[in-house]
Amino acid sequence: MPIEIKMPALSPTMEEGKLAKWLVKEGDTVSSGDIMAEIETDKATMEFEAVDEGTIGKITVPEGTEGVKVGTVIALLAGEDEDASAVAAAPAASEAPKEEPAKADSKPAEPAAPAPAAPAAPQTTNRSKEDRVIASPLAKRLAAAKGVDLDSLTGSGPRGRIVKADVEAAQPGTAKPKAAAPAPANDAAPAAKPATVEMAAETRALLDDRIPHSVEKLSGMRKTIARRLTQSMQDAPHIYLTVDICLDKLMAMRGELNAALEKQGVKVSVNDMLVKALGKALIDVPECNVSFAGAELIRYERADVSVAVSIPGGLITPIVQDANGKSFSEIAKATKDLGKRAKEGKLQPLEYQGGTASISNMGMMGIKHFTAVINPPQATIIAIGAGEKRPWVMPDGSLGVATVMTATGSFDHRAVDGADGARLMAAFKEYVENPLGMVA
Repeated sequence: MPIEIKMPALSPTMEEGKLAKWLVKEGDTVSSGDIMAEIETDKATMEFEAVDEGTIGKITVPEGTEGVKVGTVIALLAGEDEDASAVAAAPAASEAPKEEPAKADSKPAEPAAPAPAAPAAPQTTNRSKEDRVIASPLAKRLAAAKGVDLDSLTGSGPRGRIVKADVEAAQPGTAKPKAAAPAPANDAAPAAKPATVEMAAETRALLDDRIPHSVEKLSGMRKTIARRLTQSMQDAPHIYLTVDICLDKLMAMRGELNAALEKQGVKVSVNDMLVKALGKALIDVPECNVSFAGAELIRYERADVSVAVSIPGGLITPIVQDANGKSFSEIAKATKDLGKRAKEGKLQPLEYQGGTASISNMGMMGIKHFTAVINPPQATIIAIGAGEKRPWVMPDGSLGVATVMTATGSFDHRAVDGADGARLMAAFKEYVENPLGMVA
């Protein structure tokens, strides 16, 4: 029997993926460890290695195929002493035709009941398969106001859609009285369409009438982002805490660090130093270094900080492990490498899945203040705004001008109390305003 090569689960949450590219072809011989294909998950493109030896007898899923479910047979491998050509001609087990169920007894089948007469063909109306009038939202509102029956109109819009001009040209007062809807056969209420589906339909109907547009299919990454952030906002009650932080000492220290590290080719960014500050603050306030898990609260003994990185088509959060224990130069090297490979789609799952808290910095884009959505299952994320010159009360009590940024922490209130979140923001502020405390 040929060996079935199945779509692998390349991450704990992977349910399907895109078979981006085959690196072997039918007739090729492979050994354990050979790279066979590139598979695109919702976050990265990863290489798929062979675990058996043999000859590729048949490729059942061509490259470029999207939405391949985990466990689907993607190729057949002829083992030792097997004919690869015979394997190519044989269907995969998952493709084999199903046998008809055995007959229960040998009694002759009862004659089938005569088929009912075919109903008369319905008259052509401006209704979709779901029995919904094909009309723009504006046309529906005008029709209701004028008393015009939409079924009596012929649409002049795309695909016969009734638009504003059709209703304005119709005679008012032609609406038919609505018949009472028949009671359902049972007590169960009819299933309603999801609100998002109805909103999408209304949006597209409006666009059809007014704005030239195109429709783009969502990528796997965008689908995952939409699902996870919706889940976060629905499941996790967010609490937001904001502080203003003076950056003068941190920026002065950064200048000295970069001057000392110049010969090593290392450049520390402000964000690298903020990652370190968050890592230290999480260790100081362990009540925020947690995850909510239903009936359990998971407490972490190390601060692994996820750093939000914008990449083509979405967002990914590579992890700086042990951010509290790494030096500034180590963090700088890690973030540079992770960011580069994230944009190339070459991160391994362990490099972007997990983390104990997140940081999202939009200051380089000039954003002064924003709130971030918690990255589940984490309970903490800090949103960093731009540093700007502002009036500031100096340590001696005098009024001066300082470089100040606004930082807002978002906390899952199921796991983190407001007072503990406030302590974390105070600790983060202290480390940023007195950065020597991060190297002590």
